[in-house]
Amino acid sequence: MSKRDTWRKDVKPCDIEGEINSAAPGKLRVVSVSEVSRVFHPNFSAKWRRYLYIFPLNDQENEKQCCENEKEVESFSFARNCNEPSNKCVESSSSENVENLIIGNNKEFEAPNKPTCFSVCRVNQLLRHLEGKLLSYKMFARDTKASRNIGPPTECFMYHARAAEARIPCSVHEEGRKVMCVELVANRFLRKMVRVLVATSIREAAAGAEEDALLKLMEATCRRATAPPAPPDGLCLVDVGYTDFNPKNCLIP
Repeated sequence: MSKRDTWRKDVKPCDIEGEINSAAPGKLRVVSVSEVSRVFHPNFSAKWRRYLYIFPLNDQENEKQCCENEKEVESFSFARNCNEPSNKCVESSSSENVENLIIGNNKEFEAPNKPTCFSVCRVNQLLRHLEGKLLSYKMFARDTKASRNIGPPTECFMYHARAAEARIPCSVHEEGRKVMCVELVANRFLRKMVRVLVATSIREAAAGAEEDALLKLMEATCRRATAPPAPPDGLCLVDVGYTDFNPKNCLIP
């Protein structure tokens, strides 16, 4: 997303699109060009942002096909049909990644035996409790300015928060690499907030925390209560919206 100002009235949106597309064919392509007023700002005029985090999972044949606490929870598998509900939730073993996500520098929060498996369906349950609420996410932010550590600047409204298992094309795996996709849509995000939310939800899911665990962490007084940020490699800014949010356009139902 970018904004370019010009006083020339003979320049049309289609002219800009053609020039950019011809600059690097096959590498750079314009999705859309529209004319806006001079008061428009690409960042401050946005009503919502959509992030997708892709977390790799171990692909083992002997995985347990069940949900934590033996609860059957409706989930969606992209590998089959994203519109088809399934009552099976895959417990995915990701020992190396979960090990790094669990707090190790603070004895107060460190568990004696760190769990190495988590359920994607449990992560989805934890995240869904954030939807439709205006909450302060200061505990899930990192490296923020002092002015954004208290009060309204820390508040975000989460429109959509879901997790689901998927498979993406991979040359190593014939059936594709198994991953967990986390989709978050909010009016705004604090610094490193998405990565901390993903890491903390995985940690809490592995520990068998209650479904409102993320909401309870909002009341913490120290950011050590939440997990360190997940690696930036899997983070994608999918799109930015300038009209009202439509839940029908979500990637994960």
